[in-house]
Amino acid sequence: QVQLVESGGGLVQPGESLRLSCAASGFTFDQYGIAWFRQAPGKKREGILCISGSDDATYFKDSLKGRFTISRDNAKKTVYLQMNSLKPDDTAVYYCATAPTTGCAYEQREFENLGQGTQVTVSS
Repeated sequence: QVQLVESGGGLVQPGESLRLSCAASGFTFDQYGIAWFRQAPGKKREGILCISGSDDATYFKDSLKGRFTISRDNAKKTVYLQMNSLKPDDTAVYYCATAPTTGCAYEQREFENLGQGTQVTVSS
């Protein structure tokens, strides 16, 4: 079955970087867009970034441009979220999910198969 497993979270200080990984299995990886979402305590889940099967990135949250980037390694069936210059407001559980097809032009509610998430805490 489709499975996504996030990893790489942790506790970092403001200004530091983290790279999250989303390891996929159970489907033809390079034929699906993969997105990252996050949910902070007491807030709704929000979309961050998506990468298509053809490596095109779509930002769901424009304010993260310049700090967050997304990439994928189809051979490893893994999508990465590189987060730089982290801020306390970036504290959240981060999830990855599959798009309905190879692209990213979908409503956030259409993404499926969220993993268990990985906690990112930014604090001094």
